[in-house]
Amino acid sequence: MRPLVTTLAVLASIAFAGNAGAEDLVVGVAAPLSGPSAILGKQVEAGAVLAADTNGATIKTVDDACTADGGAAAARDFAATKVNVVVGFLCTEAIEAALPILKEAGIPVITVGVRTESLTDRRAKTGWPVYRLGPRGDDERYAVARILTRLWQKELFAIIDDGTIYGREIAETLRAAAEQAALKPAFVDTFRPQLDNQIGLIGRLKKAGATKVFAGGDGDDIAIMGRDAAQLDAGITFAGGENLRTPAGDVRYAMGTLMIAPPEWAAVADPKVVQTFTDKNIVPEGYTLPAYAAVEIARAATAEAASSGKPLAEALTGHEFTTAIGPVRFDNKGDLSQSPLRAFRFDGTRFVPLENN
Repeated sequence: MRPLVTTLAVLASIAFAGNAGAEDLVVGVAAPLSGPSAILGKQVEAGAVLAADTNGATIKTVDDACTADGGAAAARDFAATKVNVVVGFLCTEAIEAALPILKEAGIPVITVGVRTESLTDRRAKTGWPVYRLGPRGDDERYAVARILTRLWQKELFAIIDDGTIYGREIAETLRAAAEQAALKPAFVDTFRPQLDNQIGLIGRLKKAGATKVFAGGDGDDIAIMGRDAAQLDAGITFAGGENLRTPAGDVRYAMGTLMIAPPEWAAVADPKVVQTFTDKNIVPEGYTLPAYAAVEIARAATAEAASSGKPLAEALTGHEFTTAIGPVRFDNKGDLSQSPLRAFRFDGTRFVPLENN
């Protein structure tokens, strides 16, 4: 049995099959296929190629190298090839260099990985035809604020951070949202990260009466806090952001630890599509499923544009698309109309979605 890995041979066979049965849709795929991000770029390529095979499209893949020069070169290649739409892009430098060229060529872009807020916030000024199939950079902190102020309305909670820009911003956003909701934390503080134990911090939290604590920091620190709280019988549940997605080191997360993050797409995707990945010996992880969904959206939007007579960029806005990862709708700026971040609870083995989430 061959292992579930993406190989050049598999990609080549899929690409050949896709091109053989392709219709008039030509999809450019921009991804870092060389350098330190190549493993992620291969995920984008694998998902897009498989979607093209399934949905009827021709794929044109270009290595953007995650650089401005690479992004501009890829855009010129796509313009010369006259692709209908470009999917991919994981790096801000590459996409920002590519977009002016693609705008001039009238080619819209669906990025699966760039979170930079200004990419879509500047649309009124730049006119860049870009659509974001993933969270914005500020989605995490706003999701933390929205979800935890709802979950902790009747709880004594605390807000702490590790003093980093990331930690401070996410903690301050939660604090401000709590204040607007007429909620006041029982304890607010900055903790020292990367300590072997957080006994002193746990003692202060326990004295303040906090039973729920949001910690803006790394997963390792939050795991240590959960361990020490259990040892002191403090009765505290900790919560964190996407940093908890990375498995903790020597200390496991405490049972009940909350994480605010996007889902693991393979866990929520259409099982038939996931099986298609498996049948092709491709692991449905990372950017594979979002890239697959981006091609599905490109196909549906192209059909809509053809039937309505509108430009493809207009067809991408304000329509709900059925994809392998669920329904997708872009707002007028090109962002997702609904944040994909949700609350998950650690069950001792993995993070599982909260009910009514």
